[in-house]
Amino acid sequence: MSIIEAIILGIIQGLTEFLPVSSSGHLELAKVLFGSDIAGKESMLFTIALHAATALSTVVVFRKDIAQIFKDLFAFKWNESSRFSWYIVISMIPVFIIGMAFKDEVESLFDGNVILVGSSLLFTALLLFFSGRYQAKAGRVNGLRAFVIGIAQAVAILPGVSRSGSTISVALIAGVSREQAARFSFLMVLPVIAGAMILEMKDFLEVQPQRTIDNYSLLAGFISAFVAGVLACNWMIKLVKRSKLDYFALYCLIVGLVAILYGLFS
Repeated sequence: MSIIEAIILGIIQGLTEFLPVSSSGHLELAKVLFGSDIAGKESMLFTIALHAATALSTVVVFRKDIAQIFKDLFAFKWNESSRFSWYIVISMIPVFIIGMAFKDEVESLFDGNVILVGSSLLFTALLLFFSGRYQAKAGRVNGLRAFVIGIAQAVAILPGVSRSGSTISVALIAGVSREQAARFSFLMVLPVIAGAMILEMKDFLEVQPQRTIDNYSLLAGFISAFVAGVLACNWMIKLVKRSKLDYFALYCLIVGLVAILYGLFS
């Protein structure tokens, strides 16, 4: 993997992890465009680095929120931060069940299936479009809403279904305020990314695949994913508050249709 390819893939991961256009879907399409397995499986270590970069970008953007949550948690009282943390735990239940029970089936979906990615992007486009039709509410996340949002995150395991797009859209449809929807969506992914990193590192240490990426490319991918992630996360928060998700719905619609046509006629 060259440094240029690592930078491109890092930017794709960083931007699409937070923008509602599906990081997994775009990486699958990138595999097809590069004509190889370069986007996700050439190096397990590279995948771990990209996940670490996007997790770090989330921590940087929400550093004040995270610091306040930990401060309140160590007060050992049932307060807003305690409830918020418990809701994040509840939101993890669906993705944990799907990830553990159907791990092999999920992994089989990541094989460059362009038509599946295109169809999932169309689903993301519809979800973004309909969520934009709902009038802004002032509701807050509660246990039931957290579980429903967690189901949306579990569905987003499919390549092409945007995690941020589906969780934010479902939160808005469930009556959560725009600011709360964006905040919960981005913070709830931290334990999921951490869990994925642990599993990938475990597989890497067990299998010890031959390294096909040098340290410079690894660093370049990490930095580009981190910078792109910080920019995309901040941008997405502003867009959700301004109710401007229709642009991404149109983007997903166009890319999804192109991907389906490419898969049918290639």
